[in-house]
Amino acid sequence: MSESVKAAWDELRALPSPRLEALFAQDTGRLDRLASKLELPGGAILFDWSKTHLDEARLAAFTGLAEATGFAARRDALLSGEAVNTTEGRAAEHTAQRGVGDEQAVDEAAMFHARMHGLIEAVHQGALGEIKHLIHIGIGGSALGPALVVDALARDGAMVDVHIVSNIDGCALEGAFEACDPATTLIAVASKTFTTTETMTNASSALAWLRENSVDDPYGRVVALTANPDAAVEWGVDETRILPFAESVGGRYSLWSSIGFPIALALGWPDFAEFLDGAAAMDAHFRDADGADNLPLRAAFADQYYTRIRGCQTRGVFAYDERLRLLPDYLQQLEMESNGKSVTLDGAPVDGPTAPITWGGVGTDAQHAVFQLLHQGTNLVPVDFIASIAPGDALDPAHHRILLSNCFAQGAALMAGRANADDGARAYPGDRPSSTILLDDLNPATLGALIAFHEHRTFANAVLMEINPFDQFGVELGKEIAKQIEKGGAQFDASTEALLAAAGIA
Repeated sequence: MSESVKAAWDELRALPSPRLEALFAQDTGRLDRLASKLELPGGAILFDWSKTHLDEARLAAFTGLAEATGFAARRDALLSGEAVNTTEGRAAEHTAQRGVGDEQAVDEAAMFHARMHGLIEAVHQGALGEIKHLIHIGIGGSALGPALVVDALARDGAMVDVHIVSNIDGCALEGAFEACDPATTLIAVASKTFTTTETMTNASSALAWLRENSVDDPYGRVVALTANPDAAVEWGVDETRILPFAESVGGRYSLWSSIGFPIALALGWPDFAEFLDGAAAMDAHFRDADGADNLPLRAAFADQYYTRIRGCQTRGVFAYDERLRLLPDYLQQLEMESNGKSVTLDGAPVDGPTAPITWGGVGTDAQHAVFQLLHQGTNLVPVDFIASIAPGDALDPAHHRILLSNCFAQGAALMAGRANADDGARAYPGDRPSSTILLDDLNPATLGALIAFHEHRTFANAVLMEINPFDQFGVELGKEIAKQIEKGGAQFDASTEALLAAAGIA
């Protein structure tokens, strides 16, 4: 850690932390400073951090930290296609999939999108026979992103019925089989390397299912989504149904690439293009705005305050919209796989906590499950509320009015609390932080912008902590040991040996 970075953290730690109500009382311009509306394709998004402990002094100090950690230079390196993944010597070019980045990478992404567009049009026009269902097989980023977007946007009138399978547990794949007619089902196999054990095992079982149900050419029903086309050809997929993407696109950032095939197939290409456009608009804001005016960076300021200064070990995400029920799952991988690190860019141990545990749920269900702890528990948990002004249903408007009323009430209650000198069980301490992200409407463009916002927020946090968010070696060790078990002959600790014997695997 450089002296300038250390000095910035020391300044932040020395600042007082008034209660939230006091911050509002002391600063009549607080809301204008900390609530910002960003106009985007598809409608605006309001980002409100006024119910956090960020104030003018803390914003200035965090801006100093961003300067000390070289935020602007690292942002430029990311967007220009430099090797920002330093441990693996790779660029991280997910923004190029949206048209923002190195010119060559943008052109390559456009070419791959055109190839995907052509195949999708062919499927919709019946070139592969009647296709009513898609079973999309992947894991991690190859599944979580498509699952989120399809569930959010393809609930009504999907052009193809999509089922996304990630778990190696056969129950997951059997559930998809039961919902699909093999005579009208396409299989998408999504794997960057086309060697992922879980994905390729599920893919082989899907081929067997087609074959057992009298599909004459099972391989003719397979589309490969991969950065390793040669492996897909070797596995048996015809090159005309291979949709490549660049090696520089990481798995948890890949839904904008050919990994988004199920999204475009279900929604149609125009909606997928709007999804990319919304993300590109957020990219442009992230590229052009500086300091606390940069909304992903401002979000990272709040994240760092609660994790590093206040010692919060978790962050709650609650979507007050059923269509966003999978958003907490998606953000868990994005944030925890990216920033769950213990060494800095130069390999030194970090001097404080890195990513908090991301968790959450859907309002109003979560209010009756976990909000007791948020309001009266001993853990301080910063919370994000996410909602849409426009409803996603056609029922009585009372449904959506009550939903939003509960969303806004929870933030107000967490901040204000309620004293009760006579009965501590009925006392609420208050001074509990939350931020609110309020969409005008949930549509392809605003969802694209929302996801891109969280990508850039994750990167901004990594810069402030001086870590690499683009490698994920922590997922490898368990997979290596699982392969040793499958191969046989290896010796493990007594507990593991006993478990293997009890399961009949030894």
